Amino acid sequence: MTKRTLFIAFVVSLGGFLFGFDAGIISGVMSYAGPEFDLNDAQTGWAVSSPSFSAMIAMLISGRLSDIVGRKKILIIVAFLYAVSALFSAYATSYEMLYIARMVGGLAFGAALILAPTYIAEISNAENRGKLVSIQQLNIVLGFFAAFLSNYYFNKIYSSGDSFLTEDTVWRWMLGVELVPALLYFLFMFFVPRSPRWLYMRGKVVDANQVLKQLHGHDNAKEEIASIEKNIREQKDTTKVSIGELVKPALRFIFMVGLAIGILQQITGINAIYFYATSIFKQTGIGTDAAFTSGVFLSFTTVVFTIVAMFLIDKLGRRPLLLFGMVGIAISMLLCAYGFNNATYELKSAEIEQLENLDKDALAQFANKKFDNDVDFKNAMKSALGTQVYAKNEGTLIEAATEMNATLILIGILGFIACFAFSLGPVMWVLLSEMYPNKYRGLAIGVIGFVNSFASWLVQQVFPWELSNLGNAMSFFIFGIIAVIGFFVLFRILPETKGKSLEQLEKELIGR
Repeated sequence: MTKRTLFIAFVVSLGGFLFGFDAGIISGVMSYAGPEFDLNDAQTGWAVSSPSFSAMIAMLISGRLSDIVGRKKILIIVAFLYAVSALFSAYATSYEMLYIARMVGGLAFGAALILAPTYIAEISNAENRGKLVSIQQLNIVLGFFAAFLSNYYFNKIYSSGDSFLTEDTVWRWMLGVELVPALLYFLFMFFVPRSPRWLYMRGKVVDANQVLKQLHGHDNAKEEIASIEKNIREQKDTTKVSIGELVKPALRFIFMVGLAIGILQQITGINAIYFYATSIFKQTGIGTDAAFTSGVFLSFTTVVFTIVAMFLIDKLGRRPLLLFGMVGIAISMLLCAYGFNNATYELKSAEIEQLENLDKDALAQFANKKFDNDVDFKNAMKSALGTQVYAKNEGTLIEAATEMNATLILIGILGFIACFAFSLGPVMWVLLSEMYPNKYRGLAIGVIGFVNSFASWLVQQVFPWELSNLGNAMSFFIFGIIAVIGFFVLFRILPETKGKSLEQLEKELIGR
């Protein structure tokens, strides 16, 4: 692996950093923007999930579009859209303006999540492809870490009571700071070459040879060139590919494997945890400030275990990491469900008197009344105070009323994050970048990315409703059972792809 290849992989996957940053930022933003715009569960879900909805469109078309005009050109447009989204989100004057600006960002990260691993796989050789493609996931989790750290910093400044930040502006600064990495991404993208495999597909053989020699050196470039040329000679059919071809017998198996992984990555709950991290930690009764702090700890755990995955993915292989991670995800989610199921909620008279800026007389009707689940407690508080007042003070009220083992919940969530970070997170994108022939790669990853993004949007949209109507325990139990089922599905169908060239994998997997 050359320094140049490593640098290019890191730059291209900065789109993943911005995706992670946007996802992490919104978990803190909604603690302020939600009450300010007095959003209900559906509106909260849409404000959070709307980028994933627009990402579905970008994922469906960006792969095919990049086959026509090139990976690099589309990624430059992606960086520009990120910058536009950050700027207009920060200046949003209404709920509608906020979600429209975020949908622009969704177009960007939908394309970035598809094209970055595709591009990186096409500049890599077999020995280092897993590590290099995993840089995409590393950048995503670094984005999460930077976002949670930024949220913690702005929340701390605002909570001090002696700063330029107000309740109306604190969340705007949280969103606006994303403009800085977006502009850096835009500038750096002009310094990366075009994909050598794409150049070969477009008949620009001399340019492709030159790029490969710059990336891998003269000797290694010869091997890559020979492999690509042999594949192109054998793949004489250059007719336009369609979605229907992905389900024909030759491609059906690997397409179904990709779909299974793409769906499981989302419906096991990762974006419910990331996008609503601050709200989830509030549910444990640790308070608003501690919830922001726990978000930083959560994102740091993600970074650590993603780096672990990068070291192991080309040694242990894709299959062992994925299967072991699925077991850990299932155990962690079921542990959270157990912890929330044993929680009780009771506002004692003495605690009500200590609550500031709340209607104590309205709360007095529920004094010393014990609730054995969070749904009934929340509904009681909303009926007493109104939804907007409750939303602004949820962390304070739950902290005063909750009796639960918060440490158990924290262990479960961090265990889930750790297991996801070395399995479904990076391994999915590595597998998708490896399993499909050059001719079909852009289209196949685009379709699977579309389904992946739809599952992500659905989870994000439904999760606030789940917490309000099913409760914390049942919500996490559902994720745990899905992970159990997912393990058995993957154990049955998942192939191993480590240490093989893209062309070698094509021979082994097509028609399986």
